[in-house]
Parts: sequence; structure tokens; C-alpha cells
Amino acid sequence: VVLWFALSPEFVSFQKGEWPISGEKIPDLVALTMGFSVQEDLSWPGLQAGPLFQRPRANVLVVVRGVDSLALPQSVASYQLENPVPFTLDSVAETVHSLFAEDTPVVLQLAPSEERLYMLGKANAVFEDLPVTLQQIRARLSQDGSVLASLPLNSLSRNAEADLLFLSEVQVLHDITALLQRHRHLAKDHSPDLYSLELSGLEELSRRYGQDSPQYRDATAILASVLQKFGEDVYGLYGNSAVVEVVTVKSFETPLTRKSRSILQSSQSNADNPYNLAYKYNFNYSVIFNIVLWLMIALALAVIAIAYNLWNMDPGYDSIIYRMTNQKIRMD
Repeated sequence: VVLWFALSPEFVSFQKGEWPISGEKIPDLVALTMGFSVQEDLSWPGLQAGPLFQRPRANVLVVVRGVDSLALPQSVASYQLENPVPFTLDSVAETVHSLFAEDTPVVLQLAPSEERLYMLGKANAVFEDLPVTLQQIRARLSQDGSVLASLPLNSLSRNAEADLLFLSEVQVLHDITALLQRHRHLAKDHSPDLYSLELSGLEELSRRYGQDSPQYRDATAILASVLQKFGEDVYGLYGNSAVVEVVTVKSFETPLTRKSRSILQSSQSNADNPYNLAYKYNFNYSVIFNIVLWLMIALALAVIAIAYNLWNMDPGYDSIIYRMTNQKIRMD
């Protein structure tokens, strides 16, 4: 079970070392890489502190089920994932929505095998033509521009159910990058975007053929190269300002229980926040803090300088009031 940081900008740096991280801390780690605050401090030395005024424009997390590790051609850093429990980026998506509601950021969470899709903001318009159901994706495989024409299938079959599931997920990755290239303006706004994808095609191939089968080995090699290209395309579209993570897990320890989302229900009451208080951290906090800090320092220096000059002032020479008074006394 491995967490790979395939690509990241220069201002988001990771220390290479043996520092395992718990699966339940992945959402907090994603939030920190995007410059958001978390409720509990993440005592994990792998992520180094970055500059206050630079934050990634996007974060892309791909969860690959059915394999312990992938032979990615290149990666920034990798860490062992302990306690591989299921997780979602719902909390990060809610933070993005609450802080950048007016800018309508792109939030896309997709699991093709489960036909689970969640879109928010500009994603509703950009990815409205994205095939979601397995039937739609398989129909997409038979159309022009399909990945079947460019992939070396080798032992994989176009008619087997498990093989089609894996190829469908590869097709979804290809279609996402194609839609992003068509809407390049999304990468130029000021709001960060969030992508979360879950792929389980390898898990189905392992269950169907076994991990020693040629189908599984060919699919693993194909997915490694496809993920590398997918990450590089997204990384380039966002001007080399995106973090791309890949989580490989053979199987999760507990089944995933998804809770209902509250970000679409603004009037929904929150037991943990009965007074509807604002979020503690604002994206412009560092800017406002520096403005207030240096303004206070400038005013304090001005008060000190004025007080010093008043204290050392000679009333007879430096004050016009005393000067006029002295002249009047002399005339009298």
C-alpha cells in the first residue's frame, strides 16, 4: 500500500524518507498541500512548510485498487500507507466550496466502476458530456478517438467483462484530459480545483484471472503509463502548479460508508456549529495579516518619532506660539 506523489510544483516539497502515513489522514494531507487549514495538526514530517503566497492551482488524487504498487516512470516521493481504511475528499471539497463559492471552482469526484459521480461548480458545465455509467463508457469505447486504437492490449480482450471495466476506466482518464484541454480557461482562474478518481479495474482483473496472469500484468503496465501521462497532461494544463497523487491499495480493510453531503444544502443545521460561525481560515488571511502588521509597525514608528521630537523641542525657537509671545513681551 503506497502513496505516490507523482508530480508537484517546486513550492510544494516533500522529504524523502521512511515516514508511513495513515489512510484516514489522506484528506488532511490533501488539504494542507492546497494551503488549507485542518482541524487537527498533522504530525507527519514528510510535507515541508511552503511559502504563504504560493498555492497549487489544482490537486488530483487517483486511488488504484487491486495492486500494492505501480512501476511509475517517475515520482517526486513515495510513502507507505498504513491502516488502509476507505476515505473521501468530501471535507476538502466542502472547504473549496465554502471559500471559493463565488469563483465556482471545479470539484470532480468519480468512481466509474460504482457509477458514482459528484460534480460542483464549473465541473457541471465542463464534464456534462463525460460518460458516467458503464454502459455509456463502453459505448464510448466503440466510437472514434477511443483508447482501444492506441493501447497495446496484448492479452486483454475487448469482449471480456473484467477487461472492459479496466479499459473503461482508462477511457475516462483520457476523456477528462481531453475536456480539460478544450477548456483551458479553467486553469487560469484564482480558485483551486479538486479531482478525486477511484479505479478498481485491476481489482476485478485480479479477482477474475489472478495476479500471476498475463492479463493482470499487461493491465498493470498499461495503467502505470496511462497514469503518468494523465498526471503530466493535467500538470502542464495548470502551468506546472498542480499536485498529482496516486494511492495504490490492494484492498481496503473496512467497507466505505458515504455520508450525505451538506454543501448542497446551505440551510441545513449543523450540530457542531450551531451558531453558523465562519470558517477559521480565509484564503486571504496571509495578505490581510501582512497589511495589518506592517501598518501597525509604521504607525508605531511614527508615534515614537513624533514623541521624541516633541520631548526635545525648544519652545523658544521651535514653537511659533512661544516665539510670538516673546516678541510681544519685548515690545511691552
